[in-house]
Amino acid sequence: MTQISPSAAHWGAFNAVVRDGKLSETRPFAGDPAPPPLLGAMPAAVHSPLRIDRPYVRKGWLNGDRQGGTPRGAEPFVPLSWDAATRLVAGEVARVRDTNGPASLFGGSYGWSSAGRFHHARSQLHRLLASAGGYTAQLTNYSYATGMTLLPHIVGTNDILDGPMVEWPDICANAKLMLCFGGITLRNGQVNSGGGGRHEMRLWLQRAADAGVKLVNISPVRGDMPDFAGARWLPIRPGTDTALMLALAHVILDEGLEDRDFLAEHTTGHERLRAYVLGETDGVAKTPSWAAEITGLSADVIAAVAREAAGCPTMLTAAWSLQRAERGEQPYWMLVALAALLGGIGKPGTGFSFGMGSENGMGTPRTKVPSVTLPALPNPANSFIPVARITDMLEQPGGAYQYNGRNLHYPDTKLIWWAGGNPFHHHQDLNRLLRAWAKPETIIVSESWWTSPARHADIVLPATTTVERNDIGSSSADRFILAMHQAIAPVGQARNEFDYMADIAEALGVRERYTQQRDENAWLRAMYGRAQQIYAPLGVDLPDFDAFWAAGHVEIPRPAKGNVPFTAFRTGTAKLNTPTGRIELYSERIAGFGYDDCPGHPVWFAPQEYLGSPTAARFPLHLLSVQPSTRLHGQLDPVGPSAASKVQGREPLSIGPADAAARGIAEGDIVRVFNDRGACLAGARITGGLLPGVVLLATGAWFDPEHPGQPGSLCVHGNPNVLTRDEGTSRLGQGPVAQSCLVQIERFAGVAPPVKVSAPPPIEAAA
Repeated sequence: MTQISPSAAHWGAFNAVVRDGKLSETRPFAGDPAPPPLLGAMPAAVHSPLRIDRPYVRKGWLNGDRQGGTPRGAEPFVPLSWDAATRLVAGEVARVRDTNGPASLFGGSYGWSSAGRFHHARSQLHRLLASAGGYTAQLTNYSYATGMTLLPHIVGTNDILDGPMVEWPDICANAKLMLCFGGITLRNGQVNSGGGGRHEMRLWLQRAADAGVKLVNISPVRGDMPDFAGARWLPIRPGTDTALMLALAHVILDEGLEDRDFLAEHTTGHERLRAYVLGETDGVAKTPSWAAEITGLSADVIAAVAREAAGCPTMLTAAWSLQRAERGEQPYWMLVALAALLGGIGKPGTGFSFGMGSENGMGTPRTKVPSVTLPALPNPANSFIPVARITDMLEQPGGAYQYNGRNLHYPDTKLIWWAGGNPFHHHQDLNRLLRAWAKPETIIVSESWWTSPARHADIVLPATTTVERNDIGSSSADRFILAMHQAIAPVGQARNEFDYMADIAEALGVRERYTQQRDENAWLRAMYGRAQQIYAPLGVDLPDFDAFWAAGHVEIPRPAKGNVPFTAFRTGTAKLNTPTGRIELYSERIAGFGYDDCPGHPVWFAPQEYLGSPTAARFPLHLLSVQPSTRLHGQLDPVGPSAASKVQGREPLSIGPADAAARGIAEGDIVRVFNDRGACLAGARITGGLLPGVVLLATGAWFDPEHPGQPGSLCVHGNPNVLTRDEGTSRLGQGPVAQSCLVQIERFAGVAPPVKVSAPPPIEAAA
């Protein structure tokens, strides 16, 4: 018997085809011009032998090892009944809360757990912990944390990071030149947090090229723009974009090419920035010759690009990855400043934007309406850390730190509950994290598969997947609301987070506060009804829930008129939400924080780790830990395109021909990638189109230490975050600096250790 049900995942909407009770096929959403091949990997993932079939507990924890300080990851697990797991979890939450206060419970759980907005693990966990008294949360995100913190100071909002932003039709119709710092990669446009009905990035990039927009890929990787775009490639050294932007600004200012009226009427602090660019404040003029030594680009090329940008309507965009680097505030701030000098802000198709190569829908015309969401409950603990400061928090209980002008203290974390995310994917310097991960008394992980967090937990709770529950897929970056029908019964003893958390809430005495006396169906109807009420005043009328559920989706109409960011500001009918109401090229507020790592206007900081630093003498290769094209983060790593891409079972590493030859590395060799923070194995792929000295190793290979539970052990699978640095971008943004990373590579000699994450961890029978 065959059944077909509508559903959605982060890589797109689809119809789930079920035969004999199993997911056998995923058929892409009708009308999607570029459905990602990742959809085809879902049946193997749903029915993988790596699914967690029932609750488990770490053997040592069960036997009384609950004081913290024991490295996790090496001991076997013992199966539990759901009743026993419910009692254990509720008891630990209550004990830690009552003994140490609610802030000692960390419920960060950052991650893309589900395209469905109701069965969204992080949202459900936060709702439970808030009902039970509170918790410590994470603020901002790993994707663009620094930009989220900086941009409200500069332009009064961070909406420009994820929309609305400058739209592709306006770019095609008005821009003559588009400078793409970090490129525009199609792989990053194949995913969306709430599912996606149509994948249109390829279409719009093609239209821009066909319209005659000159596209410039400013990146160390030629492949950061697809070949069909015909982009000119400027192979810049990683981490030096700010220096290039300053030199472009120098040419524009030195030759009087700036839009003086725009600067005078719509910005503040441009005189101070001008003095810095021209070298009047520090004696160093930021000329093309100065930038050439830093960036590796020729002075003539830099000067020519500046003049071309000043001579025609120009669009500027920067990838999210630029701010995931040491002093990541600076390239974003300087991109805004460069756009202000050119005067295109608030005009159709010009100005600036960020992340146009990221989530599906960036720059695509759409009516701006919020996502259908599960309403959040207030957190009584009112405790948070910046998203990337997990290890600092665990290492320094009560320690002082600064963030965005505030003096804060880390909580004393006794319990971690992670649901729907993977810190061993997102976080940097995993060996340091492992040592800190030993400190809490209890770690609970809700997961569907035996991922690294589950293997390093004390209590493991098995969760259902997308096709095992009913839900609604929705994102403000997509114009479809998607009905997600349960296609199959839960695998093994997996349960929906809402269901088992409701039982835990009952054990804690807060079930009604958590559920509000609604079941799954009632919540879906309530969430959809709330969206109807919010959308109606915005001119979007949704059909009733039953009609939506039967149809499988609702398409939100395209707006009759396109969106031009900052147009009301440019015309003088609105001010920005900044202290001056203007674009702040110099920020008195930021200057007042007194941060020497983020002063009052954009500046060039030479990173500790880049190809021009002294560290390059020992570690002469710049590692870029890029987003993968074969999976989303760590999702689908053991199956489908990701599994097929492995080299001798290891994550592929792209290395240029000259760099490979200098190390005696051939195509398909296993290589050891290392620095002072750690080492991993990878499979060599000899790749053209890389700036010499630059190598690529995608994030998301499941962390697999040769000796589990021993920090410093070789990762045999190829997780780049054993190599990346765990440090805040600055005291302002405290974002991750993963892209500032130098390494050395050598051909691995001998028999490579086996990859173990392709099988479940050791499991012992219950006593």
